[in-house]
Amino acid sequence: MKNQSKNGLLFRSEDIKIIMQEDSCPETYSRSNMIEGKSSFNLIFLLSPNINLEAQDCGTHFIFKKNQYILHYSRQESTAKLWTENQEVLKYLQIQINYQYIFNLINPESNRESAEILENMIENNYIFLHKETPPNMTVEMHIILREIVSYSKRGVMQKLFIEAKIIKLLILIFEQFNEKNTIETSPKTPSIIKKFVDENFHKNIKVEEIGKLIGINQNKIRKEFKAQYHITVTDYLSELRMLKAKKMIIDKEIMIKEIAIECGYEYVQNFTRAFKKKYGVSPETLRNG
Repeated sequence: MKNQSKNGLLFRSEDIKIIMQEDSCPETYSRSNMIEGKSSFNLIFLLSPNINLEAQDCGTHFIFKKNQYILHYSRQESTAKLWTENQEVLKYLQIQINYQYIFNLINPESNRESAEILENMIENNYIFLHKETPPNMTVEMHIILREIVSYSKRGVMQKLFIEAKIIKLLILIFEQFNEKNTIETSPKTPSIIKKFVDENFHKNIKVEEIGKLIGINQNKIRKEFKAQYHITVTDYLSELRMLKAKKMIIDKEIMIKEIAIECGYEYVQNFTRAFKKKYGVSPETLRNG
């Protein structure tokens, strides 16, 4: 979520409102009032460190670390105060969703699982992942927020895009909470990186970009990943791409250039060089056999 200049109301429809708050030049402290509508679910992603949140309706006071989030149900319209101290930036994204929209989406009358999900949402069971610890954002959540903030189209295309991304966010949240009994209090860095690479190796990504997306130091990524999996992140990424390339190369109807792009290589020369280094022959030679 770095290098985004958009601030204020990003999107509004009958059912959804999205607000980005970013106070980039605080003098002594940053402060913001966040309004939660009547019968609404509020997804709040805290994107800067040491954010204080005080809920006016119940007097609850939280202090969030960077990249934590909560999913909160508000029965009545209420105001929450958010602030930072010591000249720290105040940055968060609020997605407010009407109750009826969620009700129609989940359809709790369809089966027991759907009813339990909605009940957990209403009872605010998704605020904490482990005991009193707010959940941490995943890599996928960061990517989705970047896509929401940077989307430029308007009208029906924007509405469909936003709704699709919110559904994906909810799925990720439900999955994260379903796994809370089998994972540790905070996800390990190596497993986060591995999951990201497994799902995105076909894209033109660089190892340096992964750390920026999840806010983890590059040296920590390289050291802990290699300690866990006995291979560097770069070599693991290359290994996945080469396995996919080898499977695709037997299909002579697919151009070598297309395979290169599908495997995350921007330039076919780089793909050819990597393929030859891995298998000892060029893609063309292996194909023509």
